[in-house]
Amino acid sequence: MESNAARRLLIVASLGMAGALAGCANPSADEALVAQTALIGMPKETLLSCAGVPERQAAVDNREFFTYRSSRLVTYPSPPPLGYYGGWGWPHYGYGYGYGYEVNSFDCEATFSLRNGVVERVVYGGASGGSARLGQCYAIVQNCMALIPQRSIKPNP
Repeated sequence: MESNAARRLLIVASLGMAGALAGCANPSADEALVAQTALIGMPKETLLSCAGVPERQAAVDNREFFTYRSSRLVTYPSPPPLGYYGGWGWPHYGYGYGYGYEVNSFDCEATFSLRNGVVERVVYGGASGGSARLGQCYAIVQNCMALIPQRSIKPNP
């Protein structure tokens, strides 16, 4: 009996963890990764029409490099302090609670390599890392991904 109860508890805990991990997924980051292969072969004219004019560009032989940047700041109130502070006298006058804001910066730099007027490679970089950066990269490629025909998901055999 105890074995069945322990097994059920383990299954419930496993399902709970799977649900928690799924809640942490970043669909924008996933789409940015897909874009690195989906945009290969896109003509230069189409890239310029969906991504806009690049922030920087360079040309070497028959290759062109278009670099786009996207950044945003996110602020939200920080939790209130645990204590109450204040008092009269130098350097503090009065009483009160202290509140502040936490600021997060997300940025992405996407460089498109084109050969003979066609996208050959897409590389992401930036100061922020992980899915936060990739999520911000999606802001650059989002309009271009809308031009890619729908991908069909094929079940595994």
